[in-house]
Amino acid sequence: MRRLLCTTLLFSAGLAHAEVPRVATDIAPVHSLVSMVMQGAGSPDLIIPPGASPHSYAMRPTEARNLAQADLVVWVGPSLTAWLKGPLDSLPQDAQRLTLQDADGIRLLTNRSGVAFEAHDHGDEAGHEDHDGHDDHDDHDDHEDHDDHEDHEGHDHSGDDHGDEKDHADHEATDAHEGHDHAAGALDPHMWLDPQNAIVWLDQIAAMLSQQDPENATLYSGNAEKAQARLTDLQSDLQAELAPLAGQKFIVFHDAYHYFEARFGVEASASISLSDGAAPSAARLAEVRDVVKESQAACVFTEPQFNAGLIEALQDGAPLKSASLDPIGAQLAPGVEMYPSLLRDLSGAFTACLAN
Repeated sequence: MRRLLCTTLLFSAGLAHAEVPRVATDIAPVHSLVSMVMQGAGSPDLIIPPGASPHSYAMRPTEARNLAQADLVVWVGPSLTAWLKGPLDSLPQDAQRLTLQDADGIRLLTNRSGVAFEAHDHGDEAGHEDHDGHDDHDDHDDHEDHDDHEDHEGHDHSGDDHGDEKDHADHEATDAHEGHDHAAGALDPHMWLDPQNAIVWLDQIAAMLSQQDPENATLYSGNAEKAQARLTDLQSDLQAELAPLAGQKFIVFHDAYHYFEARFGVEASASISLSDGAAPSAARLAEVRDVVKESQAACVFTEPQFNAGLIEALQDGAPLKSASLDPIGAQLAPGVEMYPSLLRDLSGAFTACLAN
């Protein structure tokens, strides 16, 4: 009996010691990436449910409780969910957070200017180097070796100097988009739509989890490596699928897809609305109609809240094809498969609407 009691106590102590950290994530794409890394050990909590706007959301009691009890919070950052900064600052001191927009090695873009994105290029990427592969992903403490990557030539790669991006995170909301600045030059928060960013984040998620749960460190790093390989293959597949569409002209509902466009070489000509929460004015619609006519755009990409009558307002004799894009995957079930499915759905919509 004594031997059984000792065995039980030792087993219980082992379980307590190996307890998996409680992790909270902001949006479903981030939840999916964390789920990939935690697979086989546990599952993260999702704070903002699919279909809810991340820019202004009132947490339900269960979500607030999950956040308050988290050992680790993984979120895009204040550029996407400025309202979440207050609750995060109220967490216990031993709770950790991983702010993805501040991660070294990712590609950051700023909002494009004007209805037709006048004179925009990718030269306004500030401070973060681009990863075209992940051979060195076991060590992200030093990214100086990546200074020569193709998308960031001539940029400052000091890593710790992100003042420009952080300044954008504190901008006041514009129009109807609370907590999310659509002003030209402000940080574009839709950075998860570049799979190369996700590949970098996977290592950093694994490192944070391993720090809190050393017994599962091998599992976390192995999962991250497998997920990186999967996303690298997916990126190659999408590149091949979208390459024939380079140069095709199209209009988006709002400028949420810049990271995806830049990664795969398909660039929008204009956006109908300034933000996903603001209806376009008559003057803006007239400008977009001019862009459609001048560029001979063949497709307009809508979103779930899109007013179908806007397509008719943009037509100038020639019919416009349309397809729906969703930057956050509102119709997809959260979990491991969500993020790859989101990218495949975006690519499928581009192909369906733009392929001749």
